[in-house]
Amino acid sequence: MFSFLKKILLAAILLPVVFVGFYLVFPRVSALKEKNPEKTSFMKYREREWRAEGKDKKIVQTWVPLSKISPQVVKAVVISEDDKFWTHEGFDFDEIHKALDKDLKQKKFRYGASTISQQLAKNLYLTPSKNPVRKLKEVILTWRLEHTLTKKRILELYLNVAEWGDGIFGIEAAARRYYGIPAAFLNADEASRLAAVLPSPRRFAPNGTSKYIENRAKRIYEIMIQRGVVSGEYDQIIGEKPASPDASNIKSDSVR
Repeated sequence: MFSFLKKILLAAILLPVVFVGFYLVFPRVSALKEKNPEKTSFMKYREREWRAEGKDKKIVQTWVPLSKISPQVVKAVVISEDDKFWTHEGFDFDEIHKALDKDLKQKKFRYGASTISQQLAKNLYLTPSKNPVRKLKEVILTWRLEHTLTKKRILELYLNVAEWGDGIFGIEAAARRYYGIPAAFLNADEASRLAAVLPSPRRFAPNGTSKYIENRAKRIYEIMIQRGVVSGEYDQIIGEKPASPDASNIKSDSVR
């Protein structure tokens, strides 16, 4: 009996070590330095969903380099999704603390405050499921991405694999689907609206009539104005002067 308990205890110790060790080596993150992923785990997950539902659908994606993506999109997405992207090392601990505090108050266990790097790890290698094991995988993979790739490469990958609608992946496909133009030609208003739907890309469309998206896009646009990212067109598009916007308020709208 004692021998059996020792084996159980040893297994309980070794399994997490083996699990962590595996994800510290696989998948081969370094390949992403020069090679673009052909099909992400998220894409495969959606395809399985469609097959299970008897739907004959296909992934729509067109890869573009960061240089072919409007700078307005880059600014809007960073403001909306991860305002500390350029300075953190994969995790925004202030936002994590806020999300945990909110969970405790609501007595619900939800995962939030995901950075762009975390979202990229999830899109590339994991699924939308929310459980502690998947979250642990995400943490390990995020750490590896941040210590292997440049910030620009992480952002380029994210903008090309992020889900922007049912079957629509990447900014180029999204720009052509919703606005009929390449991602390079998106203006600040369009960029703000595209960034606004990222927390719920299959529920909302950037060119739709949702008040939630309109308000969220407006707040993103106001911050872009405040930071001097865009200028003259503000009054024509928004129609009023910005207050003192805070990007953290945008981030708190969504839980990932």
